[in-house]
Amino acid sequence: MRNESSWCLILAIGLVAGCEGEAGDEAAESPADTVASAPSISLAEIAGTWNMRYVPESGDTRAVTNSQIQVTSEGWTLQLADRAPVEGIVTISGDSILVIEGPYESVRRAGVMVTTYSVYRLEGDRLVGTVAARYPASEPDTLLILRSEGTRAP
Repeated sequence: MRNESSWCLILAIGLVAGCEGEAGDEAAESPADTVASAPSISLAEIAGTWNMRYVPESGDTRAVTNSQIQVTSEGWTLQLADRAPVEGIVTISGDSILVIEGPYESVRRAGVMVTTYSVYRLEGDRLVGTVAARYPASEPDTLLILRSEGTRAP
């Protein structure tokens, strides 16, 4: 589990760093000021059921996976069609929600286990993010990056 946690931290740092201000921003605040002034989010703010859609960043970008997630102030549960719920491990960092789910059987690769590492942000009324799906090293492609977007279920 230690390697998975380290991997998630590296992914999260890369994604968060990539979303910070414009390159060459000469008048940038000090790192301490940036952290102190960064917007914050909580699970309570996004509590409810979300209809999610996942699309690969490369390859067959028409291959869509759908799910629902249930968010409470205490946790996160992934619900895939005809599957047992998958509890997520959630960490909040500023305006980012970092989630590890799995291992569970992949929807895209029958019979293969997958663990997902995700970073989400609330953009207006949408929950958007990037998901890194990690497959066992014995698979030909061990990593799949997907874009995700969701809206609250009515």
